[in-house]
Amino acid sequence: MVAGDSSKIELRVSDQVQLRLLAGWLAGAAPVKVDRIAGRPLPGEQGAGDVLTILASSSVLATALKILPEFIRSRRSSFRIEVKIKDDEEDVSITLEASNAEEGLLEVLARLNGE
Repeated sequence: MVAGDSSKIELRVSDQVQLRLLAGWLAGAAPVKVDRIAGRPLPGEQGAGDVLTILASSSVLATALKILPEFIRSRRSSFRIEVKIKDDEEDVSITLEASNAEEGLLEVLARLNGE
């Protein structure tokens, strides 16, 4: 993916109560439109949590996503965010938690920039 191309990110959280708060943090960090989408259960599951989706250029997404480590650290130590990068080639999921938030964010940003 070339920097500047439009990218789509999905964010799933381990605690659905935090989803609305995360949407506010993201919208405050960069001029992005954050949509809340009803989650779809996988086969054999009873239900699924909602997800946040963001569609923007890679550089704008990078600016918004840089708040994720701070957001995670401000929550319980078991809180996690799954970041799914969707593009024409493949979908890549990276889970961020307190122990790997900074390193995981670097991996997400590298994927957005096509590295």
